[in-house]
Amino acid sequence: MSFTSLGPIAEGGVRLPLCSFKVPAGFPSPAADHIEKQISLDELLSIRAPSVYLVKIDGDSMQGAGIFAGDLAVVDRAIEPVHGHVVVGILNNDPLCKRLVIRDRSIVLRSENSKFPDRYILEGDEFSVWGVITYTVRSHLR
Repeated sequence: MSFTSLGPIAEGGVRLPLCSFKVPAGFPSPAADHIEKQISLDELLSIRAPSVYLVKIDGDSMQGAGIFAGDLAVVDRAIEPVHGHVVVGILNNDPLCKRLVIRDRSIVLRSENSKFPDRYILEGDEFSVWGVITYTVRSHLR
């Protein structure tokens, strides 16, 4: 699974209404009197921070983590990656998105799809974590 960096977010943003009810998978009536407050998705997702970038995901190796091809991932480069984080990284000049597993000083990049094997970082490999995925956004129109 690879990614394409879309870069940081430009200034500006629109506040959207946040309704006070939870939406079941049915047909509720979102009446205006249920609007609780105005929110900003860029504030909610912390995408205005200078360390945050958006990347477009390609591939299906992270489906088990709920990350699908075409998803937009919010990646924070300021978060220190630790065991269990889903990260965006560069391995031998190839971009990837995997779960970071640290075992006895070894680094393993784990796919969340059984069709893809774990990738152990070996001596001679060049690997760096580019950032930690904090959120993903998916279009349901495709």
